[in-house]
Amino acid sequence: MCAFEGLSLQRGMNFRPGGRTSVILMSVRKGAPYADRLEDGGRVLIYEGHDVNRTREGPNPKTVDQPEFNPGGSLTQNGKFTEAAHAYSQGKAEAEPVRVYEKIKPGIWTFNGLFRLRDAWRESSDGRQVFKFRLDLDPEAALSDGPEPKDLDQTRVIPSEVKREVWKRDEGRCVQCGSTDNLHFDHVLPFAKGGTSLLPENIQLLCARHNLRKSDRIE
Repeated sequence: MCAFEGLSLQRGMNFRPGGRTSVILMSVRKGAPYADRLEDGGRVLIYEGHDVNRTREGPNPKTVDQPEFNPGGSLTQNGKFTEAAHAYSQGKAEAEPVRVYEKIKPGIWTFNGLFRLRDAWRESSDGRQVFKFRLDLDPEAALSDGPEPKDLDQTRVIPSEVKREVWKRDEGRCVQCGSTDNLHFDHVLPFAKGGTSLLPENIQLLCARHNLRKSDRIE
């Protein structure tokens, strides 16, 4: 993930880092720090904004409103994404492209696709105000917009629970060569030929080399 982005991603929200495409890190795992959720089979992401930084003398970040501005007056990441969402809703700009990565296990991230930021709002949660962002999967995004191999287009959303089950079953290794580097979730029966994304039996782990070699052929 960091190698592909050319960045050291130390936070979950990254608005146009270094002038590049925005990046969001999400999680729907039990115990995740924010209430992210996927809807419509993974095609819609409702992403929760981020808290103030924890300090030794400061309050528990979970007890105060999520900030839109930094102490010096500049926009936080919440503020930057909100500004972009409002510019789109007001017809002043195209929907912001955002690459989304999902945490499926500690230290293991998977690329969920290129999304478009459509909306932003605040809502009450446990007595405080949090930011919420709606992002829709971009079905027309070029495949080169993400690190997934060619045969995994943006419409073949694999549910998080399927990814976790496949990762556990295949022991985090390519089923062809045992490699643990640059792994991808591959459809055994290609999606274009009617293969499903909903059953672990039709999903396997392949390294990039074997995935690209397979392409759309049925083996």
